[in-house]
Amino acid sequence: MRISLNWLRELVEIKLSPEELAETLTMAGFEVEEIEDRRTWANGVVIGKVLERQPHPNADKLSVCQVDIGTGETLNIVCGAANVKADIYVPVATTGTYLPKIDLKIKPAKLRGVPSQGMICSLKELGLPTDVDGIHIFTQENLPLGSDVRPLLGLDDVILDLTATANRADALSMVGVAREVAALTGGKLSIPEPAEVSISKNAGNLTLKIADTQACPAYIGTVIEQVKIAPSPEWLQQRLRAAGVRPISNVVDITNYVLLEWGQPLHAFDRDRLKSVAGGENLSIGVRFVNNGESLKTLDGQTRTLASQNLLITANEKPVALAGVMGGEETEVHQGTQSLVLEAALFDSVAIRRSSRSVGLRSEASGRYERGVNRAELEIANRRALSLISELASGIIVQQEIADTRPDPSTWSRSIALRLERVNQILGPIDLGEDTGELQKQDVERILTALGCQLTSSGEDSSHQPRWSVSVPPYRYRDLEREIDLIEEIARLYGYNKFCDTLPEKAEAGYLPLDEEVIRKLRAFLRAEGLTELIHYSLVKPGEDRNIVLSNPLFVEYSALRTDLISGLIDAFQYNLEQGNGALNGFEIGQIFWQEEDGLQETEALAGIIGGDVSLGKWSKSGREEPITWFEAKGILESVFRQLSLQIEFQPDRRDDRLHPGRTASLWIQGNRLGIFGQLHPQLRREKGLPDSVYVFQLDLDVLLDSLGEDEVLIPTFGPYSTYPASDRDIAFFAPVKISVVEIEKVITKAGKDLLESVELFDEYRGENVPEGQRSLAFRLIYRASDRTLTEAEVEPVHNKVREALVEKFGVNLRS
Repeated sequence: MRISLNWLRELVEIKLSPEELAETLTMAGFEVEEIEDRRTWANGVVIGKVLERQPHPNADKLSVCQVDIGTGETLNIVCGAANVKADIYVPVATTGTYLPKIDLKIKPAKLRGVPSQGMICSLKELGLPTDVDGIHIFTQENLPLGSDVRPLLGLDDVILDLTATANRADALSMVGVAREVAALTGGKLSIPEPAEVSISKNAGNLTLKIADTQACPAYIGTVIEQVKIAPSPEWLQQRLRAAGVRPISNVVDITNYVLLEWGQPLHAFDRDRLKSVAGGENLSIGVRFVNNGESLKTLDGQTRTLASQNLLITANEKPVALAGVMGGEETEVHQGTQSLVLEAALFDSVAIRRSSRSVGLRSEASGRYERGVNRAELEIANRRALSLISELASGIIVQQEIADTRPDPSTWSRSIALRLERVNQILGPIDLGEDTGELQKQDVERILTALGCQLTSSGEDSSHQPRWSVSVPPYRYRDLEREIDLIEEIARLYGYNKFCDTLPEKAEAGYLPLDEEVIRKLRAFLRAEGLTELIHYSLVKPGEDRNIVLSNPLFVEYSALRTDLISGLIDAFQYNLEQGNGALNGFEIGQIFWQEEDGLQETEALAGIIGGDVSLGKWSKSGREEPITWFEAKGILESVFRQLSLQIEFQPDRRDDRLHPGRTASLWIQGNRLGIFGQLHPQLRREKGLPDSVYVFQLDLDVLLDSLGEDEVLIPTFGPYSTYPASDRDIAFFAPVKISVVEIEKVITKAGKDLLESVELFDEYRGENVPEGQRSLAFRLIYRASDRTLTEAEVEPVHNKVREALVEKFGVNLRS
């Protein structure tokens, strides 16, 4: 918002220079982006009177003027403006004057042979907007010649371009900024109090019909007759121009002026045009949301197709304005307007924000309604506008209707408990030069009182620190809601720079947490096995069981959170095949999400997909690809687990219908389910067009990390080895197919105790000479001692115990 210091000085006492005031406001959270010093634009330009005007002897479009600037000497000035004539008062830039807006320094010169001792100026040359093509002519009579033109043109002013934060709706008005300056500097406020306006007769044909009182809690409609539309007085035009608003006519300018002064948007309708649109003498002004198919031509000349979220002002149910955003062209005030209906209303900020966005239209009014207009000063702003219309447009108020559903005024202020101990706890010590201190009771009371708050003592807390009940003024109702808000205001007005700086403690050498170290090693082991790390979006299509669906998705295709990583890897495998990139061997670490009866769940998972030829190259097999086998794919996982020193059990599993029911295993560690590994189901492979042998796995990363000890992973330990030779024995037997090799290995290891170093399956056979429902298994057992060479007498008893344990536990039929 552009702030005129001349205007601001009428509202609050200012003893600071413009630069000091800008610094004070900026430090208090109101960024001053620019200081526009208009005093430099016409420094040296004075009032002159054209005594005589003669045509230039050598140029048809030039005039030679005799100009009196009150120095006793008449200046000879050559002028090219068509509107120059004798007996007019004009701005004259004397010799030596610099005009920064056109970057021109006035020097004595000859124009087509005629000397010129200055320049008669237009408003554009002085930096002011104008529709006049030529020099500026003052309308006042008997002006003092030679006096400074800047007070007459509003150029004795400084403009601060100020940006307020979104929570400070009150700062979008001159009155709000004046209150802030008074609180910051201690200056005395002089806010105008408009007098009560008289209503000639309170009988007319205007009624109000507010369909949605939540969207429009208050509406004041005032009928004004015998209005005389004319240009606004110069003082009003200058204030509007300083604020960046183009003057139009006295009535429109007054509504803009009150908007700038009080932050309350107003709108003036031409009553006769309203009647024409409404189709009758009786006017019913309404506020409602749009019905289907309605449109409105707004003041900017565009016909807008409206949506259901647009809030309308209607005349006998016919749209005449976009409420809180912009008026309609059909009912705007014009030069022939004789009577008005003045609207002063409160609209819900959410409703106006949605309405403004839906039509892509923002205005000064909508910007204020979106942030929140002060509901306590609606009547004051309305009276201010009516008094100015009566004064400047000779209007006579004949009727005023009010629809008010605001809560009781006693609720417009709130009380907040404030503790001095909490203030100092949050803000810390203050810098007192050579020493530090704390904010005192009188500091808090002074600052909050300056903001318009009322403080009532609530005694002391347990630490004998004072407490208050703080009543917030209505114009700060929206942003002062909690104790912390008051503490922020205290810090802001006391000065952030007056609090002590607390530097962070000296940094220490960083380290990675154990989990991160393990995950990094895990990534390295998987890459070493030939797997590429992949990354997918966490958002997927909805439809899976226990999906968590987003309430406000950007796209339907990405409206749910993934429940596993395998589906994304399968899609990635298919995509790479379709793009001609060949089979994909990859892994991914990421979050998965699902719903349980007790709420939403989330965990981190590791998954992978393996389906490519892992051999060195096709040349060794005459160009043929050999699909990876189940055991080769399983070996990749086992290699990673071995490097992590983990003992993993594989158990048959049929729960995932995406996987082959006979080639799927669940993974277990220390009795906890770790994950799943298996070959893709043939039906799914055919649907996706995938190769015959594609394997996937998914592990619960939390279970994996919980099973790892810090020393085992991060600090490799040296294991002593024996220098004595080993003694190996083979054992072969028929065993039921339903008994897994893992179970058999457990029994062998337990029976072999300390002498058994390793067990390895080296043969499996099913077929001829093998009983039905059984298979032939052959194991190689390695026996070794660390301190001696084992003898036959030591190995044989242990080996017999292994044989006996297998027969006793599983009833195997020994072959050797």
